[in-house]
Amino acid sequence: MSTRHDGPWLDRMYNNRDLVPEHPGFFRRWAAESAEAMRTQPRELDVRYGGGPNEHLDIFPTAKPDAPVVVFIHGGYWRSLDKRDHSFVAPALTREGLCVVVPNYALCPAVTIPQITMQMVQALAWTWRHIAKHGGDPNRITVVGHSAGGHLAAMMLACLWPVYARELPADLVKGALSISGVHDLEPMMHTPFLQPSLKLTTQQVRQASPALLPAPADGKLFAVAGGDESEEFHRQARVMREAWGESRVPVCETLPGLNHFSVLEALTQPGHRLNQLALKLAKGT
Repeated sequence: MSTRHDGPWLDRMYNNRDLVPEHPGFFRRWAAESAEAMRTQPRELDVRYGGGPNEHLDIFPTAKPDAPVVVFIHGGYWRSLDKRDHSFVAPALTREGLCVVVPNYALCPAVTIPQITMQMVQALAWTWRHIAKHGGDPNRITVVGHSAGGHLAAMMLACLWPVYARELPADLVKGALSISGVHDLEPMMHTPFLQPSLKLTTQQVRQASPALLPAPADGKLFAVAGGDESEEFHRQARVMREAWGESRVPVCETLPGLNHFSVLEALTQPGHRLNQLALKLAKGT
């Protein structure tokens, strides 16, 4: 590592709560809007996709039958937050005729990032097998993720599904939208405020960095970050296009005026570029 990439520099680049001092207001708003969504939206909560800790998901169906499916994966640096903090993303998508699935996962340091990745593989396999009973089309699954969830969304696009289970289609995930995703995990090993809980190893970085994996044979990844985020988050978006090429990563953008938290809210704003990108991927338009 160069001195520029020492621990204090990495903390400055990746500690989003320090970078956005008003972050508690975002979390309060997300909690209130998520509680409202769970109160007012058709829903099925805490459906088990596996038998391990936190292996359950929420389903927000839409009135439209055979609806495209969006699986939304929350962030929190793989070590915090919960699906219940993110139900607020569902109403804007169900209004557009999409079936929304919000899975939970276990958190570091109780588990590793590769283990969390495999939990999401389980959740996506469960969705493909069962979502038709909830009005979703298993042949039109898109994954959207924020921050650590953006990393996991990219990993789902890279997954070799028939290797995991023979009956699964190779193109189970048709597209992924990574919002402020972390695609190169190597810096996380050296970031002082993160590594004590993530406990990343060199082997895990190789296993679970989408930027170090072969480009998928099918599907599209849209990689975006907020224009007001650190230069490392801008690099983390660019690295996916450099790794997988423009044909697999046709969208690689920074969205002006948005920080690490406000960029997620843009997903729910009709007409916003980020909302449009999500709908484009999910509807295949």
